[in-house]
Parts: sequence; C-alpha cells; structure tokens
Amino acid sequence: MSAGRPPPPPPPAVPPPPPPTMFDGDAVSILDEIIAAASQLGASDIHLEPKRERLQVRLRIDGRMVPQKSIPADIGLQVVSRVKVLARIDISERRMPQDGQITHEQGNGQRLHMRASTFPCSQGEKVVLRLLRGQHRIEFSDLGMGPITQKRMRELVTRPQGLIVTSGPTGSGKTSTLYSCMSLIDTKRVNVVTLEDPIEVEIGSLTQGQIHQRAGFTFAVGLRAILRQDPNVILVGEIRDSETAGIALQAALTGHLVMSTLHTSDVVETIMRLVDLGVEPWIIANSLSAAIAQRLVRVPCKDCKGIAKLEVDFFDGEELLLPIGSEIVRPKGCHTCNMTGYRGRTGIFQMLEMDDEVRDLIKVKANAGSYRDVLRRKGIASLRRVGFARAQAGATTIDEVARVST
Repeated sequence: MSAGRPPPPPPPAVPPPPPPTMFDGDAVSILDEIIAAASQLGASDIHLEPKRERLQVRLRIDGRMVPQKSIPADIGLQVVSRVKVLARIDISERRMPQDGQITHEQGNGQRLHMRASTFPCSQGEKVVLRLLRGQHRIEFSDLGMGPITQKRMRELVTRPQGLIVTSGPTGSGKTSTLYSCMSLIDTKRVNVVTLEDPIEVEIGSLTQGQIHQRAGFTFAVGLRAILRQDPNVILVGEIRDSETAGIALQAALTGHLVMSTLHTSDVVETIMRLVDLGVEPWIIANSLSAAIAQRLVRVPCKDCKGIAKLEVDFFDGEELLLPIGSEIVRPKGCHTCNMTGYRGRTGIFQMLEMDDEVRDLIKVKANAGSYRDVLRRKGIASLRRVGFARAQAGATTIDEVARVST
C-alpha cells in the first residue's frame, strides 16, 4: 500500500458487550459452567486472567476474544487450583509455567479433551484451556476454496509424491486444511503417518505421532523415523528449521507425498523461506508441488447483518477495489451471535502450483519481485482480492478482509 493512502476500513461498529457480572458458586461448579458455555458457544480457548480483585474470564470465539462473567478473587484462586488438579500438574508450583491435559465429562455424557497451560504473571497465574475437539474434521468442500482451487487440490493430493505447503499466521486454519485434505486420500490403501505438535484431531485410519521436545522427539527425529515406517503420505505439522525442511523435501523427491505448514504471509514468502532455510534450490524446485496461503475470516450473522457505507477507499496494492461511500454488509451484533456480529468462520485461499517458469526462478534464487510478476501474469489473485470476491458473494465482510490481509 503506497504512502499517504488512508488506512484499511475500521472494524465493524459492533455494540460493546454488556458489563460482566460475577460467577456465583464454588470452584467446581464455576469451572464446569465455564467449560459448558465454551463448548456450547464453539470457543477454541478459555482464558482465566488474574486481576487485583477478580479472575477475568474470556473465550476465544471465531478467533476473537469475548469477555464473560468474572470470578471473585478468592474463588478464582480455587478455580486455578482446580484446573491444576484436573490437569495433573504441580498445584504448589506458581513460579514456573506448566502444561497438562484434562478430560472433562460433560452433562450430555460426552467427553471434552483440553490442553491446560499456566503462566506466572504479576497478579498470579494465568490459565489457558485449549478445547481439543478430537473427532471434528472440516469437510474439504466446506473450507472455502474456490472451484478451481478445489479441483487442483484434489488432483495434487492424489499424486504419489511432492510437497504441498500451507502458510499463514497462527490460527489461520493451516492444520485444519491439511486434515481436510486427508479425507481425499484412500487411507485404507495407503499408509498415512503424521507428526504433530500436538495431535489436534484423532483420525482412526491414520498413524499419528506427537512431538515430545523434552524427550528429544523433534520434528527432524520423528521425520527420519517415519521414513523407516514404509509411508506413502506424510503430514508434518510444521517446518521449523533447515533440518526438517531438508528431510521433508528429500522425502517428497524420493516418492512420498508430504504435506506441511509454514508461518509465512503468502505463497511467495513460502518459497523464499524454503530457499532461506538453506536447502539446495534444485531440490526445492523438483520437490515442491504447490504453495497455499490462507486466512480465516468470520461469517456475518444472518440475524443482524445490515447495510452500511464504506468510510474509506478499499485498495488491493495500487488498485482501487471499492470506493468510499459504497454500500457494504456490516453486522450489528445480537444475542444470537453473542453481540459479536459474526457466527462461524470460512477460509480465503491463494494457491501457486509449480511449473517450469517458477522452478527456474527457484533454481536461480530469484527475488520476491520476480515471483510476484509471475503471479500477475498468471492471473493468480492476492489474498485480499480473493477475500473481496468472497465478501461480494456475502460469505464475509469487507471489514474482515481488511483485518486479515494487507
């Protein structure tokens, strides 16, 4: 975005949530109530944050933090202790971070698995509970990919070898995309092995391994071991270092389909990162099948979405996509959506499939500008433009696209 251009549109004018009140009851009943609410609202995380006179409770719903009722300070200490007991971690240790696992029996007879993490801070200990919805896998058709991208992905995951990398910031749905791609593979006829940190979705037809850093079971160590397990398809949760990248690319070169993730902003940055990790460019060029960048955007609530005027021009780079004053969808917030204005999320995707032109650029370690010229010539849309098209179709809003893209 050029200098002097107005900033992206501000977030939607959602009414602030009502002032929080206090939970009432003992530590056991309060924690059960919080977990039940989080499960019902589809939250991914529960945050218990110590303040001077209370324990603040917030839920992460559709990627955004939503305040809940608070807990009195004296009961709050008991709630934190209760979490520690359930997670089987040291209840007396308050100076060091700790991690544990919880299996919670819900009233409907279902079991909810959670990962607990404590963190010492100025007012006490903060606790975060990650809700692990063990059997929930998003259908491939529900990810939000366009028809052409869907068609190409279906073809790529049925190839016998190659590396497919999804990229995006933390919480952008990269692992969910890989899990969904697994549904396109006949796991009865091929050997699929995963290496994850942690295992987020348990799939009975796969062999799933979990990283254990303290024991020395790293991604690199695990990936080497997987290659001795006669795999056809390998899912590596994340490429974090040059050693893991080198093994993954070599595996893709020698007859395995490998899928993994990187924390990069777009498809060009993904290629640049692989080159920067020190792997031989010719190995990358011949191993990499496709790079995918993605973001998650919230879906407007059907019960409260309305029409508003765009306050500033909406650009994609130098191109004006929507002028100021244009009518756009902007939800208001209601009780159905917990006053957020949104219910659920969908993905926006950018995909670059390797061809001879891109491979030649990789081999000569071309700069980012050269790759972006190729994207323009091939008509591969940016994430912002893809998001803009989804907003025009009513799947999300301009405000959400502006929030997650640059």
